[in-house]
Amino acid sequence: MVCEAGAVIDFLKSRRSSKLLKRGDVPLEYVKKALEAATYAANAHNSQPWRFIIITSEEIKEKLLEAMEEEWRRDLSKDGLEEEKIEKIIEHASERTRRASILVIACLTMEDMDVYPDERRQRYEYVMGVQSVAAAIQNMLLALHAYGLGACWRCSPLFAQEAVRRVLGIPREVEPQALIEIGLPGGQREASRKPLGEVCFLNTWGERI
Repeated sequence: MVCEAGAVIDFLKSRRSSKLLKRGDVPLEYVKKALEAATYAANAHNSQPWRFIIITSEEIKEKLLEAMEEEWRRDLSKDGLEEEKIEKIIEHASERTRRASILVIACLTMEDMDVYPDERRQRYEYVMGVQSVAAAIQNMLLALHAYGLGACWRCSPLFAQEAVRRVLGIPREVEPQALIEIGLPGGQREASRKPLGEVCFLNTWGERI
């Protein structure tokens, strides 16, 4: 299959995170197709260490948010923040998620990843698993964009893993990694990216391209 390179690159650059999604009909079939695209991402050893939970139930969404909020509240209290500020932070974060028509929880399983006897290599194997899940999420975001849907990748489950596991029945050995909010596009901003000359070197570090 041959694609016009310039059109593909323009499409990639046109994707934006929708920070304030609009309510509306999001076909579940589109989300499933996007997740199928996610499973074609590059990944370590072809272990495919991603697992996904699609949430369409408003009741489950609300239970999930309430449970996550409790964990966030405990952490922010330990940071010494005033109660009023804590509630504003939590309200702002949760309100964004409540706008989504569908949520996807992306998880990591090390089930089919390699196992090493030493901590150093096993730590790298874990990082490879995380990188694989991240690549799958990016594929999913691009596929959702192709369907004209808005989406935002959020890492909030990392800060409330026990709550996410408990509400969704996720096994102990599976790690919630991210929450993807899906809805109609809204609240997008122009992308601000550093020029390539600031982030890319030629042959050795510091050698400008």
